[in-house]
Amino acid sequence: MALKSAVGYACSITSGQKHLGCFGVPRCNRLQCVGYDKKSKACELVTRAISMDRPQLDFSNPDWKEQFQEDFNRRFNLPHLTDVIDVEPKPTTFSLKSRAPLENVNGSMQESWNGYVNDDDRALLKVIKFASPTSAGADCIDPDCTWVEQWVHRAGPRKQIYFEPQYVKAGIVTCGGLCPGLNDVIRQIVLTLEKYGVKNIVGIQHGFRGFFENHLGEVLLNRHVVQNINLAGGSFLGVSRGGANISDIVDSIQARRLDMLFVLGGNGTHAGANLIHEECRKRKLKVSIVGVPKTIDNDILLMDKTFGFDTAVEAAQRAINSAYIEAHSAFHGIGLVKLMGRSSGFITMHASLSSGQVDICLIPEVPFTLDGPNGVLRHLEHLIETKGFALICVAEGAGQEHLQQSNATDASGNTVLSDIGVHLQQKMKSHFKEIGIHSDVKYIDPTYMVRAVRANASDAILCTVLGQNAVRHLSPSLAFCHTNPSISCCLSHWFLMETCRFMVPLLGSVASQPAYATRTMSTCRYQKSSSPQG
Repeated sequence: MALKSAVGYACSITSGQKHLGCFGVPRCNRLQCVGYDKKSKACELVTRAISMDRPQLDFSNPDWKEQFQEDFNRRFNLPHLTDVIDVEPKPTTFSLKSRAPLENVNGSMQESWNGYVNDDDRALLKVIKFASPTSAGADCIDPDCTWVEQWVHRAGPRKQIYFEPQYVKAGIVTCGGLCPGLNDVIRQIVLTLEKYGVKNIVGIQHGFRGFFENHLGEVLLNRHVVQNINLAGGSFLGVSRGGANISDIVDSIQARRLDMLFVLGGNGTHAGANLIHEECRKRKLKVSIVGVPKTIDNDILLMDKTFGFDTAVEAAQRAINSAYIEAHSAFHGIGLVKLMGRSSGFITMHASLSSGQVDICLIPEVPFTLDGPNGVLRHLEHLIETKGFALICVAEGAGQEHLQQSNATDASGNTVLSDIGVHLQQKMKSHFKEIGIHSDVKYIDPTYMVRAVRANASDAILCTVLGQNAVRHLSPSLAFCHTNPSISCCLSHWFLMETCRFMVPLLGSVASQPAYATRTMSTCRYQKSSSPQG
């Protein structure tokens, strides 16, 4: 069964659902949220997700469809080096026939088959025509669910580039938190740059901080240095949060004479990358800023999947299995596992589904109550009475409304979350003590264990293609052509967007909005089965 979002199947694995009326999931689409009060958190998240960056349309206007498509094309247009400086294209140094580093960077070998991508090639974001907003998984723009084509630039190597590779200096920086696959992306960027003939590649240590802290020197990168870094987790270059003074960073880019900067990070990092791009354009610098979207939570709109997610789900199985064994072995045992997911429950839901043992799954997208006849605690009583044990999996951002709110923020500006795991553990212990039923609660928190691991096979492949695309396979936002691209894959087709477009689904606005990033309204989920659930 193809599942569209964490909201869409949030209760698919809970047992004894008749005891969990509050866990029922609303039927949501782009125009309505049926089943919850308008003030409910799920509907708020959906409304926020679908309204971001959406033009105001007058559906009574017979030309509204053309207006939407024109606005869509305008917003998803890609910046090019020639928008800023006068530069002539030259034949690419990347050959479809050669897989070895090219010594001759003056031109590629004559190709005998069609392998390059044309600048006018496009990829379609949506492939399903919904008959009605009430259709399962409906993703509509107007009340009639009119079919509107939405095209984005197709990714792929171009015949022409706008840099002389032998004179290029490229930099790579990893920001934010760790994520499985970072080293795989770094490695492939370096290998692909060398195939173009780039000799001068450096790594910036510990995120944006490495641009202005003198003791953090550049790390020289080549195929020999990065050959085996994909065999370990973490980031070979190190990571950090915050510390992004845009003017200082661009000053450092100029001082280092960087021509390309590959930025691996999440919403805050891409916000910074976009500002760096804008500052470079103001100064009319011939610099390409290339974004590689990174989030272990898998909560970026338009993308089929984010790298590191599959690995995190796989790593979480060990914790869930341990909690199951503890709960099953104890008298009236209750296993509780807290997983990553500030604003989305994809890791928690997928880990729960794949384990097949979880009784209750709590995620940020779906509100829940603890007390009362339809609360979590009452359902736990039912599980203890019927099964003799229970297993709960909760995302770190779930149920924050039940906890004391904090105004504290981390270095990236994210609100510091209260510990829902400890809160649930204490509530369960006190509840069963009050009603005179013995319970044995075991709490496991593998939060950082699931991200500090080597990428699994599927993520390694995804990261390899991402790294290649960052250099050569990006649609016009190619590092050798454009100035502010981010990479994505949708419907198994690689495509390009301006970096700021990846920030919108995550942020709402660049600086102020919280990261309510549910993929509930994602417009492109690859249909691998006949299920209508998108």
